[in-house]
Amino acid sequence: MEKFSQFRDKGSGIAPFLPIPTEPAGIYLPFHIFLYVCRVPLLLFFSIAYFAFLQFLPFGVIGRKGPLWCILGIPGIWWIDLAIDGVKKGSLAQHSARLPKPGSIIAASYNSPIDALYLAAIFDPIYAACYPNTRQVQPLTLFQATLRAFASPASQQKPSASATLVDLSTYVAQNPSRILVLFPESTTSNGRGVLPLSPALLSTTSKTKIHPVHMRYTPADITTPIPHSYGTFLWNLCSKPTHCIRIRIAEAVQNTASNAAVSAKASAIESLADSASEAETLVGSEDSEGVQTREERAFLDKIAEALARLGRVKRVGLGVKDKEDFIRMWSNKRH
Repeated sequence: MEKFSQFRDKGSGIAPFLPIPTEPAGIYLPFHIFLYVCRVPLLLFFSIAYFAFLQFLPFGVIGRKGPLWCILGIPGIWWIDLAIDGVKKGSLAQHSARLPKPGSIIAASYNSPIDALYLAAIFDPIYAACYPNTRQVQPLTLFQATLRAFASPASQQKPSASATLVDLSTYVAQNPSRILVLFPESTTSNGRGVLPLSPALLSTTSKTKIHPVHMRYTPADITTPIPHSYGTFLWNLCSKPTHCIRIRIAEAVQNTASNAAVSAKASAIESLADSASEAETLVGSEDSEGVQTREERAFLDKIAEALARLGRVKRVGLGVKDKEDFIRMWSNKRH
Protein backbone atom coordinates (compact mmCIF):
# COMPACT_ATOMS: atom_id res chain seq x y z
CA MET A 1 0.00 0.00 0.00
CA GLU A 2 3.04 2.26 -0.24
CA LYS A 3 1.60 3.53 -3.50
CA PHE A 4 -1.15 5.28 -1.51
CA SER A 5 1.18 6.96 0.99
CA GLN A 6 0.13 10.38 -0.33
CA PHE A 7 -3.33 9.67 1.05
CA ARG A 8 -2.08 9.28 4.60
CA ASP A 9 -2.68 12.22 6.90
CA LYS A 10 0.61 14.04 7.36
CA GLY A 11 0.14 14.60 11.08
CA SER A 12 -1.15 11.20 12.20
CA GLY A 13 -0.15 8.82 9.38
CA ILE A 14 -3.75 7.59 9.20
CA ALA A 15 -5.08 6.43 5.82
CA PRO A 16 -8.86 6.94 6.19
CA PHE A 17 -9.85 5.67 2.74
CA LEU A 18 -8.12 2.29 2.66
CA PRO A 19 -10.61 -0.58 3.16
CA ILE A 20 -10.27 -2.60 6.34
CA PRO A 21 -8.98 -6.08 5.42
CA THR A 22 -11.13 -9.06 6.38
CA GLU A 23 -9.56 -11.75 8.52
CA PRO A 24 -9.22 -15.06 6.63
CA ALA A 25 -11.93 -17.56 7.52
CA GLY A 26 -9.52 -20.50 7.49
CA ILE A 27 -11.12 -23.78 8.43
CA TYR A 28 -14.39 -21.95 9.18
CA LEU A 29 -14.89 -20.95 5.54
CA PRO A 30 -17.66 -23.56 4.93
CA PHE A 31 -19.55 -22.21 7.95
CA HIS A 32 -19.16 -18.64 6.68
CA ILE A 33 -20.43 -19.67 3.26
CA PHE A 34 -23.43 -21.36 4.91
CA LEU A 35 -24.27 -18.20 6.87
CA TYR A 36 -23.92 -16.07 3.76
CA VAL A 37 -26.17 -18.30 1.64
CA CYS A 38 -28.85 -18.40 4.36
CA ARG A 39 -28.78 -14.73 5.29
CA VAL A 40 -28.55 -12.87 2.00
CA PRO A 41 -31.97 -13.93 0.64
CA LEU A 42 -33.62 -13.09 3.98
CA LEU A 43 -31.85 -9.74 4.20
CA LEU A 44 -32.81 -8.80 0.66
CA PHE A 45 -36.42 -9.92 1.18
CA PHE A 46 -36.91 -7.89 4.38
CA SER A 47 -35.09 -4.88 2.94
CA ILE A 48 -37.17 -4.82 -0.24
CA ALA A 49 -40.38 -5.41 1.71
CA TYR A 50 -39.62 -2.55 4.09
CA PHE A 51 -38.41 0.08 1.65
CA ALA A 52 -40.96 -0.73 -1.05
CA PHE A 53 -44.02 -1.31 1.11
CA LEU A 54 -43.91 -1.51 4.91
CA GLN A 55 -42.47 1.95 5.59
CA PHE A 56 -45.49 3.57 3.94
CA LEU A 57 -48.08 1.82 6.12
CA PRO A 58 -49.62 3.82 9.01
CA PHE A 59 -48.09 1.71 11.79
CA GLY A 60 -46.51 4.59 13.69
CA VAL A 61 -43.02 4.69 15.15
CA ILE A 62 -43.10 1.11 16.46
CA GLY A 63 -44.19 -0.16 13.07
CA ARG A 64 -41.27 1.62 11.42
CA LYS A 65 -38.68 0.45 13.93
CA GLY A 66 -39.72 -3.22 14.13
CA PRO A 67 -38.81 -4.19 10.56
CA LEU A 68 -35.54 -2.25 10.86
CA TRP A 69 -34.53 -4.33 13.88
CA CYS A 70 -35.26 -7.44 11.80
CA ILE A 71 -33.02 -6.12 9.01
CA LEU A 72 -30.24 -5.47 11.53
CA GLY A 73 -30.79 -8.77 13.31
CA ILE A 74 -30.56 -11.04 10.25
CA PRO A 75 -26.79 -10.48 9.74
CA GLY A 76 -26.22 -10.65 13.50
CA ILE A 77 -25.72 -6.95 14.29
CA TRP A 78 -25.85 -6.43 18.04
CA TRP A 79 -26.06 -3.16 19.92
CA ILE A 80 -23.81 -3.98 22.84
CA ASP A 81 -22.95 -0.60 24.28
CA LEU A 82 -24.53 2.85 24.34
CA ALA A 83 -22.96 5.56 26.45
CA ILE A 84 -23.29 9.30 26.94
CA ASP A 85 -20.06 11.19 27.30
CA GLY A 86 -19.43 11.90 30.97
CA VAL A 87 -22.23 9.63 32.26
CA LYS A 88 -21.35 6.56 34.30
CA LYS A 89 -22.52 3.17 33.08
CA GLY A 90 -25.75 2.08 34.68
CA SER A 91 -27.06 5.62 35.17
CA LEU A 92 -28.20 6.29 31.61
CA ALA A 93 -31.87 6.34 32.63
CA GLN A 94 -31.15 9.21 35.01
CA HIS A 95 -29.68 11.28 32.19
CA SER A 96 -32.19 10.56 29.42
CA ALA A 97 -32.63 14.32 28.94
CA ARG A 98 -29.15 14.36 27.40
CA LEU A 99 -30.23 12.05 24.59
CA PRO A 100 -31.25 13.57 21.23
CA LYS A 101 -34.82 14.86 21.23
CA PRO A 102 -37.19 16.02 18.48
CA GLY A 103 -36.01 19.33 17.09
CA SER A 104 -32.35 18.49 17.68
CA ILE A 105 -29.62 17.34 15.28
CA ILE A 106 -27.38 14.28 15.35
CA ALA A 107 -23.98 14.93 13.77
CA ALA A 108 -22.89 11.33 13.22
CA SER A 109 -19.69 9.64 12.13
CA TYR A 110 -19.91 8.29 8.59
CA ASN A 111 -18.45 4.86 7.99
CA SER A 112 -21.06 2.41 6.74
CA PRO A 113 -24.62 2.04 5.39
CA ILE A 114 -25.39 0.52 8.79
CA ASP A 115 -25.03 4.02 10.28
CA ALA A 116 -28.31 5.28 8.84
CA LEU A 117 -30.20 2.03 9.49
CA TYR A 118 -29.08 1.81 13.10
CA LEU A 119 -29.93 5.43 13.88
CA ALA A 120 -33.34 4.92 12.25
CA ALA A 121 -34.00 1.90 14.49
CA ILE A 122 -33.06 3.90 17.61
CA PHE A 123 -34.28 7.46 17.02
CA ASP A 124 -36.67 7.32 14.01
CA PRO A 125 -35.08 10.46 12.50
CA ILE A 126 -35.14 12.24 9.17
CA TYR A 127 -31.97 12.67 7.10
CA ALA A 128 -30.13 15.23 5.02
CA ALA A 129 -26.94 15.11 2.97
CA CYS A 130 -24.04 17.49 3.58
CA TYR A 131 -21.54 18.78 1.04
CA PRO A 132 -18.08 20.19 1.77
CA ASN A 133 -18.57 23.55 0.03
CA THR A 134 -22.10 24.66 0.86
CA ARG A 135 -24.04 25.50 4.00
CA GLN A 136 -27.24 24.08 2.56
CA VAL A 137 -28.32 20.45 2.86
CA GLN A 138 -30.24 18.01 0.69
CA PRO A 139 -33.19 16.20 2.33
CA LEU A 140 -32.95 12.42 2.02
CA THR A 141 -35.12 9.40 2.69
CA LEU A 142 -33.73 6.56 4.80
CA PHE A 143 -33.21 4.51 1.63
CA GLN A 144 -31.24 7.34 0.00
CA ALA A 145 -29.19 7.90 3.16
CA THR A 146 -28.33 4.19 3.28
CA LEU A 147 -27.29 3.95 -0.37
CA ARG A 148 -25.30 7.20 -0.12
CA ALA A 149 -22.69 5.30 1.92
CA PHE A 150 -21.81 3.50 -1.34
CA ALA A 151 -21.79 6.66 -3.50
CA SER A 152 -18.73 7.91 -5.35
CA PRO A 153 -16.97 10.92 -3.81
CA ALA A 154 -17.51 12.83 -7.07
CA SER A 155 -21.27 12.89 -6.33
CA GLN A 156 -20.59 13.87 -2.70
CA GLN A 157 -18.27 16.73 -3.63
CA LYS A 158 -21.10 18.96 -4.85
CA PRO A 159 -24.87 18.57 -5.32
CA SER A 160 -26.26 17.69 -8.71
CA ALA A 161 -28.15 20.28 -10.74
CA SER A 162 -31.44 18.53 -9.90
CA ALA A 163 -30.81 18.36 -6.14
CA THR A 164 -33.18 20.25 -3.83
CA LEU A 165 -31.18 22.20 -1.26
CA VAL A 166 -32.52 23.93 1.85
CA ASP A 167 -31.06 25.82 4.77
CA LEU A 168 -30.49 23.54 7.72
CA SER A 169 -32.30 25.86 10.13
CA THR A 170 -35.32 25.90 7.80
CA TYR A 171 -35.37 22.11 7.51
CA VAL A 172 -35.26 21.72 11.30
CA ALA A 173 -38.07 24.27 11.72
CA GLN A 174 -40.20 22.41 9.19
CA ASN A 175 -39.85 19.15 11.16
CA PRO A 176 -40.12 20.08 14.86
CA SER A 177 -41.32 16.61 15.87
CA ARG A 178 -38.38 14.71 14.37
CA ILE A 179 -34.67 14.37 15.05
CA LEU A 180 -32.48 15.26 12.07
CA VAL A 181 -29.41 13.14 11.24
CA LEU A 182 -26.47 14.60 9.33
CA PHE A 183 -23.19 12.99 8.34
CA PRO A 184 -21.05 16.16 8.32
CA GLU A 185 -17.93 14.41 6.99
CA SER A 186 -19.88 14.26 3.67
CA THR A 187 -18.29 10.95 2.62
CA THR A 188 -17.48 7.64 4.28
CA SER A 189 -14.13 6.66 5.76
CA ASN A 190 -12.86 3.42 7.28
CA GLY A 191 -13.57 4.72 10.78
CA ARG A 192 -9.92 5.33 11.70
CA GLY A 193 -10.11 9.10 11.49
CA VAL A 194 -12.53 12.03 11.46
CA LEU A 195 -12.63 13.90 8.14
CA PRO A 196 -13.07 17.71 7.87
CA LEU A 197 -16.66 18.72 8.56
CA SER A 198 -19.12 20.38 6.21
CA PRO A 199 -20.02 24.03 6.88
CA ALA A 200 -23.71 23.02 6.77
CA LEU A 201 -23.78 22.89 10.59
CA LEU A 202 -23.01 26.62 10.64
CA SER A 203 -26.50 27.44 9.35
CA THR A 204 -28.18 26.19 12.54
CA THR A 205 -29.61 28.64 15.04
CA SER A 206 -28.18 29.09 18.52
CA LYS A 207 -31.24 27.33 19.97
CA THR A 208 -30.76 24.02 18.12
CA LYS A 209 -28.96 21.30 20.05
CA ILE A 210 -26.40 19.31 18.06
CA HIS A 211 -25.36 15.91 19.41
CA PRO A 212 -22.07 14.46 18.09
CA VAL A 213 -22.58 10.68 17.80
CA HIS A 214 -19.89 8.14 16.97
CA MET A 215 -20.53 4.52 15.96
CA ARG A 216 -17.80 1.90 16.04
CA TYR A 217 -18.09 -1.58 14.54
CA THR A 218 -16.39 -4.83 15.51
CA PRO A 219 -15.18 -6.26 13.19
CA ALA A 220 -14.52 -3.03 11.32
CA ASP A 221 -14.60 -4.47 7.81
CA ILE A 222 -18.25 -3.51 7.28
CA THR A 223 -17.15 0.08 6.74
CA THR A 224 -17.44 1.21 3.11
CA PRO A 225 -14.74 3.75 2.19
CA ILE A 226 -14.64 2.27 -1.34
CA PRO A 227 -17.73 3.25 -3.40
CA HIS A 228 -20.01 0.67 -5.03
CA SER A 229 -18.50 -2.14 -2.92
CA TYR A 230 -21.84 -3.94 -2.60
CA GLY A 231 -20.53 -7.49 -2.99
CA THR A 232 -17.66 -7.10 -0.54
CA PHE A 233 -19.96 -5.41 1.98
CA LEU A 234 -22.59 -8.16 1.74
CA TRP A 235 -19.98 -10.88 2.20
CA ASN A 236 -18.38 -9.19 5.21
CA LEU A 237 -21.80 -8.46 6.70
CA CYS A 238 -23.54 -11.78 6.19
CA SER A 239 -20.73 -14.35 6.44
CA LYS A 240 -19.71 -13.64 10.06
CA PRO A 241 -21.70 -14.86 13.06
CA THR A 242 -22.04 -11.45 14.75
CA HIS A 243 -21.19 -7.75 14.48
CA CYS A 244 -21.07 -5.41 17.45
CA ILE A 245 -21.90 -1.69 17.56
CA ARG A 246 -20.63 0.69 20.19
CA ILE A 247 -22.36 4.04 20.14
CA ARG A 248 -21.11 7.14 21.97
CA ILE A 249 -23.08 10.36 22.35
CA ALA A 250 -21.35 13.60 23.34
CA GLU A 251 -22.86 16.47 25.26
CA ALA A 252 -24.98 18.66 22.99
CA VAL A 253 -23.44 21.82 21.58
CA GLN A 254 -25.17 24.90 20.20
CA ASN A 255 -24.11 27.26 17.46
CA THR A 256 -23.33 30.42 19.41
CA ALA A 257 -21.14 31.40 16.45
CA SER A 258 -24.29 32.17 14.47
CA ASN A 259 -25.03 35.26 16.56
CA ALA A 260 -21.40 36.37 16.38
CA ALA A 261 -21.35 35.87 12.63
CA VAL A 262 -24.48 37.97 12.15
CA SER A 263 -23.01 40.79 14.26
CA ALA A 264 -19.67 40.62 12.45
CA LYS A 265 -21.39 40.61 9.07
CA ALA A 266 -23.53 43.62 10.00
CA SER A 267 -20.46 45.52 11.19
CA ALA A 268 -18.58 44.66 8.00
CA ILE A 269 -21.45 45.83 5.80
CA GLU A 270 -21.77 49.04 7.81
CA SER A 271 -18.04 49.67 7.46
CA LEU A 272 -18.18 49.02 3.71
CA ALA A 273 -21.16 51.34 3.39
CA ASP A 274 -19.28 54.14 5.15
CA SER A 275 -16.20 53.71 2.96
CA ALA A 276 -18.32 53.61 -0.21
CA SER A 277 -20.37 56.71 0.51
CA GLU A 278 -19.59 58.10 -2.93
CA ALA A 279 -20.91 55.01 -4.70
CA GLU A 280 -24.50 54.68 -5.77
CA THR A 281 -24.83 51.01 -4.76
CA LEU A 282 -23.09 48.54 -2.47
CA VAL A 283 -22.09 45.30 -4.18
CA GLY A 284 -20.44 42.10 -2.95
CA SER A 285 -21.84 42.37 0.57
CA GLU A 286 -22.66 38.67 0.87
CA ASP A 287 -20.02 36.33 2.34
CA SER A 288 -18.75 33.46 0.25
CA GLU A 289 -19.82 30.08 1.60
CA GLY A 290 -16.17 29.09 1.88
CA VAL A 291 -15.38 31.99 4.24
CA GLN A 292 -15.68 31.26 7.95
CA THR A 293 -15.20 33.43 10.97
CA ARG A 294 -12.96 32.42 13.83
CA GLU A 295 -16.04 31.60 15.95
CA GLU A 296 -17.48 29.40 13.20
CA ARG A 297 -14.23 27.48 12.80
CA ALA A 298 -14.08 26.97 16.56
CA PHE A 299 -17.66 25.63 16.52
CA LEU A 300 -16.89 23.06 13.81
CA ASP A 301 -13.65 22.15 15.60
CA LYS A 302 -15.62 21.48 18.78
CA ILE A 303 -17.88 18.98 17.01
CA ALA A 304 -14.97 17.32 15.20
CA GLU A 305 -12.99 17.01 18.43
CA ALA A 306 -16.00 15.44 20.13
CA LEU A 307 -16.34 12.83 17.34
CA ALA A 308 -12.62 12.05 17.54
CA ARG A 309 -12.72 11.72 21.32
CA LEU A 310 -15.79 9.49 21.28
CA GLY A 311 -14.28 7.20 18.66
CA ARG A 312 -10.78 7.30 20.19
CA VAL A 313 -9.41 8.32 16.81
CA LYS A 314 -7.67 11.39 15.42
CA ARG A 315 -8.84 14.14 13.11
CA VAL A 316 -7.35 14.06 9.62
CA GLY A 317 -6.92 16.73 6.99
CA LEU A 318 -8.07 14.59 4.04
CA GLY A 319 -11.51 15.38 2.66
CA VAL A 320 -13.90 14.49 -0.15
CA LYS A 321 -11.63 15.83 -2.92
CA ASP A 322 -8.73 13.73 -1.58
CA LYS A 323 -10.97 10.67 -1.53
CA GLU A 324 -11.94 11.31 -5.14
CA ASP A 325 -8.25 11.32 -6.10
CA PHE A 326 -7.65 8.19 -4.00
CA ILE A 327 -10.50 6.27 -5.65
CA ARG A 328 -9.20 7.21 -9.08
CA MET A 329 -5.78 5.79 -8.21
CA TRP A 330 -7.33 2.75 -6.47
CA SER A 331 -9.40 1.94 -9.57
CA ASN A 332 -6.39 2.26 -11.85
CA LYS A 333 -4.42 -0.10 -9.59
CA ARG A 334 -7.15 -2.75 -9.72
CA HIS A 335 -7.49 -2.52 -13.48
